[in-house]
Amino acid sequence: MILASGAAALSWEVLWQLHSSLALGVSALGTALTLASTIGGMSVGSLLMGRYLKAKTTLEPLWIYGLLEITIGLAGLGLPLAFQQVSILDQWIYRNIFHAYSFLHILSIVAVLGVPTLCMGATFPVFGLIARQHSSSVATLYGLNTLGAAGGTLIIAFSLIPMFGLLHASWIAASINILIGVCAIALQKKSSSVFTEPDVNNSIKSLPSGLSPATEILLVAVTGFATFALEIAWFRMLTAAFRSTTDVFAVMLACMLLALGLAGRITPYLRKHNPTILGSMVAISGSLILLATPLIERFDLIDSYFAQVYLVLFQLFFMTLIVIGPPIFLLGIGLPWVMDSQQSPRRWSLLYTTNTLFSIVGAIGAAWVLLPTIGAVRTAWLAGGIIGITGFFLTARKWRFYLVAILMCSIAVAAVFQSGIGTLRVQGFVRFKGVMPDKILESYEGPEATVTAIEWPNNHGRALVIDGFVAASQFDQLHTSADTYMAWMGHLPMLLHPNPQQALVICFGTGQTVNAVRKENPVSVDLVDINPRVLKLGHNFDRNENVLADPRVHPTIMDGRAYMRRVQKTYDVITLEPMPPSFAGVNALYSKEFYELAYQHLTSDGIVAQWIPFHLESPHYTASIIRTFRQVFPNSFLWIDPASTTGILLGTKNSNIAFGKSWPGFARNPILRGYSEDAVLGAILMDKDQLKLFDQKGEVVTDDNQLLAYGEAVLASHFSRYLLKDTLEYIGFKSPMPSTTEEKPRN
Repeated sequence: MILASGAAALSWEVLWQLHSSLALGVSALGTALTLASTIGGMSVGSLLMGRYLKAKTTLEPLWIYGLLEITIGLAGLGLPLAFQQVSILDQWIYRNIFHAYSFLHILSIVAVLGVPTLCMGATFPVFGLIARQHSSSVATLYGLNTLGAAGGTLIIAFSLIPMFGLLHASWIAASINILIGVCAIALQKKSSSVFTEPDVNNSIKSLPSGLSPATEILLVAVTGFATFALEIAWFRMLTAAFRSTTDVFAVMLACMLLALGLAGRITPYLRKHNPTILGSMVAISGSLILLATPLIERFDLIDSYFAQVYLVLFQLFFMTLIVIGPPIFLLGIGLPWVMDSQQSPRRWSLLYTTNTLFSIVGAIGAAWVLLPTIGAVRTAWLAGGIIGITGFFLTARKWRFYLVAILMCSIAVAAVFQSGIGTLRVQGFVRFKGVMPDKILESYEGPEATVTAIEWPNNHGRALVIDGFVAASQFDQLHTSADTYMAWMGHLPMLLHPNPQQALVICFGTGQTVNAVRKENPVSVDLVDINPRVLKLGHNFDRNENVLADPRVHPTIMDGRAYMRRVQKTYDVITLEPMPPSFAGVNALYSKEFYELAYQHLTSDGIVAQWIPFHLESPHYTASIIRTFRQVFPNSFLWIDPASTTGILLGTKNSNIAFGKSWPGFARNPILRGYSEDAVLGAILMDKDQLKLFDQKGEVVTDDNQLLAYGEAVLASHFSRYLLKDTLEYIGFKSPMPSTTEEKPRN
């Protein structure tokens, strides 16, 4: 029952974050607000329940626990509808009272998550009563609950959402909570149990923690801060090595929760057999954090044999567990150790609240303050140092000399063996023709992502790297290299439209797409990107020709989908090239709901262009993207860039034209673009009839099924290196690629 409760709780946290991002847009601030609302609600719930239990002498803890679980489940049943209303409210607020937008944003999240998070927090002091009533350990129940959370992380990512979708996953999680509640009430003994403070049950005498009350508060605060700061810092480095996908994050989180859960289970044994060991274990945890960080820095340098056989997630799991497991295990002993020594429900709630509140400080402080100022590596060092110093003061004097020596050696190892992320090298697979970049031009670490501009030797080319992934590049040979498609993401829809005046470009990259749109002479170009640091790096890429200085270009920092939902403006052209579809949060820019939103914001002759990364997705996913696109834009075709063999889907709102046959922009604006009109026409791979046949091999991507983020083909598609020919063979295409004839300027 306790295991199932933990699994359901983590399932809800994942579902809350997904629903929040769909309703309000993907953003670092939105993630922080959802996290703060979740943990803050749990903290308040724990405090309120602690006060309530203190005033009672006759209680039935299983009955209270069951009622709380049933309430969480009932609140969960209304979750999808509640977030729909939040989305509607968000749109109205943005358009009418923008000055109060942030404040009302917070209120809307709190309103939706308030009841379930209060109830979740309230269960913690009740755990203590249940443990004492049944002569068990609070640490044991805490450990079981956390182990359940580790399992829930994997179940929600690899089972519930892929198999049932968001709506039914919410129903299943709600059903689990309700079932747990019913079982708890059924198990409650008929006779009431009497509890008094400070001794909850005279038959249970807990071992003291060996710490003063103030020191107990300090310990749970420091461990809460460090755990979440490490989660931010280490996970940033791990995603750079293994890609920022939803399943990768689930695996990493499961490793951390597994270590914390095992710590809770082992704590009663340690307290019984060695009650003075706590300080030493905390201090050693700090040293292991420092030693683990240089290893995590280098995860991206390990050649992955497993990637060839689709077992990279198992490799990630074991590598992560082996490296972060020991320090997190030792770090995780502090809270259950202190909890197990308490007898008062109010004391349980106070300690739990302190831990969770400092967890918020650790997470938000690391993301918004420490990463931008000192970077992920030094943030991990700081967390390790704080933990090491705390353990030093908790340890008996005779052992302190040895602990100081160990801590100093660990600091030295961490400093000497740092890999120089952001200064000497950038994480991720950034080789070009087997050559690593030799210069980091500029780098930023922030709450959104780590973004870096790099350069290969001999000024051969430059690239924008986001969390270890080469998001965009610029090479010397303009018309024969892999960056030409970015310019044609802008040229193609503008050339197809009879008179494009207003354009929307979602995602800046190196700025080549928005620059191509600008060169086709629209009246106005709205540029939307989620990460302000990407725009700051734009000056490192001269191919964009300083496009941001053009007064016709209007940049906005926002999630592209949220922007379209909030504004009422219509466009002649919408073009977008987000991160790969399987990356966390990007499914929302390839779903049917997104394309319907784009349709509403297009003029009657409006055109939309969408990037299709053949080399990063399986043929099934490619077919699914095309099928989804055609559900909204049936008058469409697929264009292949002759140089890079990258696909671009183009669709029009006008269903009455022979789309792709006429390119009025060539006559309207005679400039040098790289390909002649004949070459552009020859690069059309599939027209609307051929697309209709091809897309039968896929399925429709929706906000509910989250196919590209949680689909069943995840192991085969995220890390396998499909070449374009794999997809072409899959659809039966045997023709040679079209000519790359150079266009000559017209008079």
